[in-house]
Amino acid sequence: MRKMFIMLVLVLICPGLFSVFAAAEETEEVEAFKEALDYSDTANWAYFAEGEERSADVFFICPTVDTRSYANSVDLNDKLKSRFLNAIDAEKGIYSDECRFYSPYYRQISTNAYKLSEEDLLQAEKNAALDIKAAFRYYLDHENNGRPFIIAGFSLGGQMSLELLKEYFGDTEEGNMLKKQLIAVYAIGWRVTQDDINTYPQILPASGKDDLGVVITYDCEDGNVTGSIIIPEGVKTHSINPLNWKTDGTFADKSLNKGALFSEEAGPIPEFCGAYIDEERGSLIVPEVSTEDYPKGMDIFPDGSFHLYDNMFFYTNLKENVALRVSTYMKAHEEEVPLTGGTDIVRWLVIMAASLTGLAALGMSRKERLSRKRV
Repeated sequence: MRKMFIMLVLVLICPGLFSVFAAAEETEEVEAFKEALDYSDTANWAYFAEGEERSADVFFICPTVDTRSYANSVDLNDKLKSRFLNAIDAEKGIYSDECRFYSPYYRQISTNAYKLSEEDLLQAEKNAALDIKAAFRYYLDHENNGRPFIIAGFSLGGQMSLELLKEYFGDTEEGNMLKKQLIAVYAIGWRVTQDDINTYPQILPASGKDDLGVVITYDCEDGNVTGSIIIPEGVKTHSINPLNWKTDGTFADKSLNKGALFSEEAGPIPEFCGAYIDEERGSLIVPEVSTEDYPKGMDIFPDGSFHLYDNMFFYTNLKENVALRVSTYMKAHEEEVPLTGGTDIVRWLVIMAASLTGLAALGMSRKERLSRKRV
């Protein structure tokens, strides 16, 4: 019964997840996209400025939902967009209580791209990043107005989140300004290597439950995996345990798990599982969960991978952590915001209200500028 329930949940989140991958023609090449999508068109957003009474924003990047395209989702039809929405909605609640929500459609990498040559896969990644960078640029230029924000994504969305850090948060005037506004990056289900950090020092792995401007990431396994597309064999990733917020191998008992969530209807399951970090690979080991009850789901993952459940297993803990980091940011920046100019006054009011109400959402309205609806 448990296995049937989980399979149903996964199908609802990512329709087509268990379908046979489309056959790839060896002679076909992945061409570079010449232009990004037009993000001034709200049809290219799954969610746009949803949640007017929020103290911060979140720019959320959808994971892979395309199991049919050759390399990139060149046809963003209604059926594929519904898959985007299903996947986004499965994680949206982690962030939406605290953050005004933005999430773009984009020509993402399909699962078939991982069967292509390294060169073609790299081009498919660049194509996806072209859209994501353009969507984030549009958000910065037209929506942000100095507000604090979170960047978040799962799996491919986590990878693309790091691409935004690389592109926009370097040692430039804008990059240094954005670092001050960044609450955190939740790049769940992806990797952060020491080479990444050495090359891009703006990528700072989280070291605790409430540090700011950092990257929160991990990927779940059963302890028997030696390599995957998320953490290849011989690669070590920086991770943090979402139960005890430690970065070493300290075991976190299931009593610390505030609630796994597989569907809103079923509700959270407290004390679902414990976890610890494998100090050799950096993966998050979940020893108390059966791979039969929680199967890998897709052939691109090895046996023993719990990748598809990275958010589900620790949903409530992640939700509480988002609230904590937002509150910590507001309190830390309360005295740093100058009272000059309309935007700065609005931002000061946001921060003052957040410091008085703790983790509660704020009562600010900006209806004159934005339409608060799901696109």
